[in-house]
Amino acid sequence: MPAPIKATASAKGSIMPAKPASFVKFSDKLTDSITDITKIIEQNKEMIDSIQEIAIELTSSIGSLHTLTVKYARIANQILDVLLPILKNLPVVPKNVMDLLVNLESITQKIIDNEASTSKTITDVRSGLNTGDVNKIKGHADQLKTVTKTITGMLPK
Repeated sequence: MPAPIKATASAKGSIMPAKPASFVKFSDKLTDSITDITKIIEQNKEMIDSIQEIAIELTSSIGSLHTLTVKYARIANQILDVLLPILKNLPVVPKNVMDLLVNLESITQKIIDNEASTSKTITDVRSGLNTGDVNKIKGHADQLKTVTKTITGMLPK
């Protein structure tokens, strides 16, 4: 616990109140902080803008890849829906080939099942990046991690 402030005694023995100490105003400190932040932003403006532009382009590229992936996943899934029941009854088809085809059908189905949520995430992130709306971007970090985890889980080992 800090020591209490004591009054000082004068030469004649009377007690005089201590002189008020000088202090730094909170408003001055906040103003200095805001000025420092503004300087940092101005110094890094070009880099910040470049990162935003790259993020917009990456999001557009991912959106295009997603559209292409879903298109071909639907085609492959339709083919597998017809072929798998036929091939299961043919004894000449090796088990490892059947396992591969069943796995492929599972992967294409996962891609199709995640289409809506992935499309929404890509659209929201792209919109947030284009408009500078951080709230549209903020909530999607976990969704993007989930998409990445799903895709990574589908990669061959």
